[in-house]
Amino acid sequence: MILKQFYLQCLAHASYMIADGATKTAVVVDPQRDIDQYLNEAKSHGWTIRYVFLTHFHADFLAGHLGLHKQTGAKICMGSKAQTNFPIQSFKDGDLLEFGNVRIKVLETPGHTPEGISLVVYDLSKNTDRPYCVLTGDTLFIGDVGRPDLMASVGVTAKELGEQLYDSLRNKLLSLPDETLVYPAHGAGSMCGKNLSTETVSTLGKQRWENYALKPMTKDEFVGLVTADQPEAPAYFGYDAQMNREVHRTLEEVVKKSLHPLTLEAVLKHQQRGAQILDVRKAIDYAGGHLRGSLNIGLAGKFATWAGTVLDPKIPIVLITEPGTEQEAIQRLGRIGFDQVTGYLDGGMQALLERPDLIQKGQRMSAQALAELLTTSQPPMIVDVRSEKEWAAGHVDQSVNIPLPNLATHVHQIPADAPVVVHCASGYRSSTAMGILVKAGRTQAMDLVGGYDAWIATWGHPKAGHQSECATSCST
Repeated sequence: MILKQFYLQCLAHASYMIADGATKTAVVVDPQRDIDQYLNEAKSHGWTIRYVFLTHFHADFLAGHLGLHKQTGAKICMGSKAQTNFPIQSFKDGDLLEFGNVRIKVLETPGHTPEGISLVVYDLSKNTDRPYCVLTGDTLFIGDVGRPDLMASVGVTAKELGEQLYDSLRNKLLSLPDETLVYPAHGAGSMCGKNLSTETVSTLGKQRWENYALKPMTKDEFVGLVTADQPEAPAYFGYDAQMNREVHRTLEEVVKKSLHPLTLEAVLKHQQRGAQILDVRKAIDYAGGHLRGSLNIGLAGKFATWAGTVLDPKIPIVLITEPGTEQEAIQRLGRIGFDQVTGYLDGGMQALLERPDLIQKGQRMSAQALAELLTTSQPPMIVDVRSEKEWAAGHVDQSVNIPLPNLATHVHQIPADAPVVVHCASGYRSSTAMGILVKAGRTQAMDLVGGYDAWIATWGHPKAGHQSECATSCST
């Protein structure tokens, strides 16, 4: 038996390929939407991908099950509670899939979602009684468990799922031997939990000892613990979970449709019709000059997550990129199902050289300059767009916390006729915030160069202070 983990850093997503060397049969588990790596791996070893498992309907990315089925004819496999509008092979609790020296036993482990499953994998050439590993999907992470609070919008409460998660962990996963390797679907940085480790594999015994959610406690205590202090789920989560239930285009088809150069005139027409103009260059380049009305989310950071947070997946998107990065931007948007890319500005910002009237520059301010302004009789308003948890751990005195996901809906709390300084931790999120603020008429907005990190480096760690009433209301 061969098992390989594929890790996608920008989405903190782990997918897997399990293969049998004798029968040349392979299974892919929780694939990302761009599937070439699985096809190439199979081709290099002479394997045939016959099965694709989804441990559940993922909310943070669009899976590659349809693409793999189209390319290889592989059967799409899910738990018995999964309902889709495409054919699947359903597995109920205890069902087995065997080929060569590989045995996969399906455990129904609801809790993160109702249809969630885990896959217990045996290498029969080594041991027929004790499993080699368990692929836990979003049920059990390294250092955490899957959050049970994502399905309230469809009528399933966090309490219901939390109780199911408690039973799945205690009665199913913790019954496996301590030496069983644990391979989850996500790691640190994922919004599917609150305390995920940077490690991508562990053992059940280590998790039994170290994972806070696996300590002895009552069901009520567990539900209270795992539902508390969860990060705010990005707006696109419900959209992706639904898309994973439905037939949709493959990523290859999306890229082919979207990789379309547009003249400046065409871009302006799309903008007038309401298209979202997305500039994916670095924040410093965006500040140096960008198309008026465009929004900046840099490819260099957690691009897909923030795009899914501040953009609307159903409204057309036009890209402004550094030449040569257009396809990467389309692919990374496609990984989260944002398929409405109409095209990209041909030539990037060079296309605007003869139209300086369309170019806007971002105002920026150093930590030193901000400190001086704060001593004047009319200091600027400071808007911190980090998360509430980050702000509570330490912030600039006199700042107001409005996390980036909430900025557009709380922009009315920011005066339109006074200076505003916006910042995040390093300058990545605040560049996006600048676009939101300027588009909303806050033309005196300025970006703190280097963000809170630069402030700390210049002035040392300020007293955290007490969270203001405004900060509390703005973060909900």
